[in-house]
Amino acid sequence: MENEVIKNVMEPSFIQSLAIFMNEGGIFMWVILAIWIFGVSIAVERIKCLFSYDIDGPSLMSLIKKHILENQVAIAIQTCSDTNALLPAVLRSGLKRANQSKEQIQDAIEASILEVSPKVDKRMGYLALIANVSTLIGLLGTIYGLIQSFAAVANADPSSKAKLLALGISKAMNTTAMGLISAISIMVIHQILMCKSDKILGDIEHYSLKLIDLIGTRKQSVANKVTKKVA
Repeated sequence: MENEVIKNVMEPSFIQSLAIFMNEGGIFMWVILAIWIFGVSIAVERIKCLFSYDIDGPSLMSLIKKHILENQVAIAIQTCSDTNALLPAVLRSGLKRANQSKEQIQDAIEASILEVSPKVDKRMGYLALIANVSTLIGLLGTIYGLIQSFAAVANADPSSKAKLLALGISKAMNTTAMGLISAISIMVIHQILMCKSDKILGDIEHYSLKLIDLIGTRKQSVANKVTKKVA
């Protein structure tokens, strides 16, 4: 029992171990940490935005198709107005010109796509930059630490040179480890967000074309009915 108590007292806690790890790495560790926190804050903001921009495309298109075929364009427009997602915003711009020519509908949709696309890609480039910078700063910190270690060993007692060199290299590697932890985590998040943004933009392009075709089919159907009545 006494040995367990002594062991628990002697072993540092996770917070203490983390503090030692950070202090041993020097100033570069805190630089990497600051960059990492900045990257995580951007990632959290992007995750929140992209998930709010996304929507179930097939279900939305099925509902819009039903309203259009029933000649209820106003209800379809209202359906696209009840959400903050980007796909409904683009489709709404086309629905508002449902009675105009195909070219005018297409122009409205393309203008809307150009307007919403930057919202999807906003600040995504920063995440890739942060991942690369974290790795490079980690390597720079390691090189700086090694330079300090070799300088200290040069003036040390011969019997303690090996020990001092080993300790110096161990401390210098802390910055590399910290840089890789930051870079890997940000890169994974960046790739997840890129997949999400590609899905959103892909849905917008796909269902925009389907809407243009659907409105054109509706107009042709109405024209055929008028022709039959006249005949």
